[in-house]
Amino acid sequence: MENKQCTAHSYITGDTTIRNRKLQTFKTPRAAPPNDKKDSHLSKDDCLQPDETHGESYHRRRRSSNDEPPSRSGLLLLVAGLSFSTRLYKIKEPPHVCWDETHFGKMGSYYINRTFFFDVHPPLGKLLIGLAGYMSGYDGTFPFTKPGDNYEHHNYWGMRGLCAGLGSFLPIFAYLIVLELSHSHTAALIAATLLIFDTGCITISQYILLDPILMFFIMAAVLSMVKFNQQQHRPFSAPWWFWMVLTGVNLSGALGVKFVGLFVILLVGLNTVSDLWRLLGDLDLMLVDFVKHLLARVVALILLPVFLYVTIFAIHFVVLNKSGPGDGFFSSAFQSRLIGNNLHNASMPEYLAYGSTITLKNLRIAGGYLHSHWHLYPEGVGAKQQQVTAYLHKDYNNLWLVHRQNDTNSQRGAPDLVRHGDIIRLEHKETTRNLHSHLHEAPLTKKHFQVTGYGMNGTGDNNDLWRVEVCGGRTGDPVKVLRSKVRFLHKATGCVLFSSGKTLPKWGWEQVEVTCSPYLKETLSSQWNIEDHINPKLPNISLSVLKPHFLEILIESHIVMIRGNSGLKPKDNEVTSKPWHWPINYQVVWWLNLACLGLYLILVAVTSVAFQRGVSVSQRRREHCFVLMRGGGLFFLGWLLHYIPFYTMGRVLYFHHYFPAMLFNSMLTGITLDFLLKMADLLLPLPFCEQLQRVWMVFILLVILYSFYLFHPLTYGMTGPLAHEPGSSMARVKWMESWDF
Repeated sequence: MENKQCTAHSYITGDTTIRNRKLQTFKTPRAAPPNDKKDSHLSKDDCLQPDETHGESYHRRRRSSNDEPPSRSGLLLLVAGLSFSTRLYKIKEPPHVCWDETHFGKMGSYYINRTFFFDVHPPLGKLLIGLAGYMSGYDGTFPFTKPGDNYEHHNYWGMRGLCAGLGSFLPIFAYLIVLELSHSHTAALIAATLLIFDTGCITISQYILLDPILMFFIMAAVLSMVKFNQQQHRPFSAPWWFWMVLTGVNLSGALGVKFVGLFVILLVGLNTVSDLWRLLGDLDLMLVDFVKHLLARVVALILLPVFLYVTIFAIHFVVLNKSGPGDGFFSSAFQSRLIGNNLHNASMPEYLAYGSTITLKNLRIAGGYLHSHWHLYPEGVGAKQQQVTAYLHKDYNNLWLVHRQNDTNSQRGAPDLVRHGDIIRLEHKETTRNLHSHLHEAPLTKKHFQVTGYGMNGTGDNNDLWRVEVCGGRTGDPVKVLRSKVRFLHKATGCVLFSSGKTLPKWGWEQVEVTCSPYLKETLSSQWNIEDHINPKLPNISLSVLKPHFLEILIESHIVMIRGNSGLKPKDNEVTSKPWHWPINYQVVWWLNLACLGLYLILVAVTSVAFQRGVSVSQRRREHCFVLMRGGGLFFLGWLLHYIPFYTMGRVLYFHHYFPAMLFNSMLTGITLDFLLKMADLLLPLPFCEQLQRVWMVFILLVILYSFYLFHPLTYGMTGPLAHEPGSSMARVKWMESWDF
């Protein structure tokens, strides 16, 4: 009888596998090891088979273990049934707009109507919402004006149903991921139960929001990655390719919904680097084969996701081809491609000339058009002269005439071009006052100077003169319509025309403040472009020749999204939160997760010290420690990557930003509690230990179910008095004064 030589102590290493070595074969008989679970020797099933690594041997032994439930499919069906039923229950209630449905439902309508809009997130989530609405019979006519508006006869359930359906997969994915990493139905069931009955997870899945779509792709990417890792002993096989390609597809999906998808990309990237490092250390693997592994991952995990991500934007631009509320956030060249925009298929002179009538658009997000009107600055706000502002909409008061510095009627003579370095005067067409600045402080930005309208019918003073500067240009370069980025430097004070982005009070009609900044660094706030251009003495060209290419509009879209995201500020009376609030706020499931985070770190520290000191434990316990450190380590890293970066963000944050991290926390809780259950035999005799495991498992599930019973009105709706009123049924579960039901 042949036996393979193997030792228990060679199993736990820094990686799931050790370098493949040819195993020596002995033909001497060996006595069978005693049937003792605490024995540190291995049974025949513990030994490596030919050409098998230690990590593969572990998974084979776990799959063949006799203590696993007989029906994996039965438990999976139970998880799926509970998950879908909790999320689809009362999906049509309430029959009015809730929370951010006013944004994402409206954006779904824009896709159905093909109307261009601006959002700080990539388009995939809204595309899917619009598609779901269209496929379910919604016609895109509901305005989604504000929360509380009744849907009436409009078919909204399709869009909610998409989000609820994708959200229903989260517990299923959690069950499969934990099961793959731990081969423990107990751990998988705990993780899935936490997500099935978490009222927050249910609630965020029942409305027209991006979060359930984002979390679907995050969890699908992690599941695909874990499945791919299990195929490492079958490189370049069909399952190996399938799971790696599916990982790349899901990564593009996560990033295509929100930029938060970058965090799961980083998680998969670190896993891939670790995998390649392991392969590089395999001395039996030829260098050519290693290069094949590297190229396969580059194609499936980098090039494919990038291609799919760009394709999402290509579809976005093709569908949204009509002018809409998002036009003003983008450059004039971008707007020229939108049907219905005044720049679409328009023609105008290509180069700016004296005597031209123009509009000037600031390049910052929501910078607005240079604007003036008959109203004066109020008493005590600089000089009491005519207001100059930036206006976000197209208007007749946005028109300005371009004059030479000493010419009152530039229409006479040849239409000379305006060039870099020229001194010009801008006259407001409606009021005939000149664009003017002086040393009075600006209304809101006190370190800047005030900009006004001054003079009448071309008369004024030297404070009306501005020097034209083409960004990146040289003296004598002409100013191109739409394309040139132009700055206007005040000749007398040296400051630069600037849109601060700040909203003026009621006296300024809540338009955007325009100042003259003494800080001359080039910024978008000080850059302008010529959008409308009228000059009958110059030949017109079709603006179609100035339309940007796909790569240009793709880059511009990302610049606008990133700036918009970083510039998000809380609205009046809006409920925001800080990252440190998130793990400790809410209810029992989240507190259990928080406790298990600390417990996991303690268990890993104790286990690491025990192994470092050479403590002898049985092979079975070593396997449990392996699951805790490797599987739990993956979840802990996922939690860190999806949580810690929010501490560095300057934008406004909300409670829902924590949900992706909560998914990893819940899976970590399953691994941690299962480890505690299985290590109980260190303190108790085996018969008592098995009984305790069952009781403890039932207790955990009952606590989760009771928590759901207490707080389920927060998900499905409350009846009767409010929580702070006498006789309220919710008063008994308002455990903290900070909770607002």
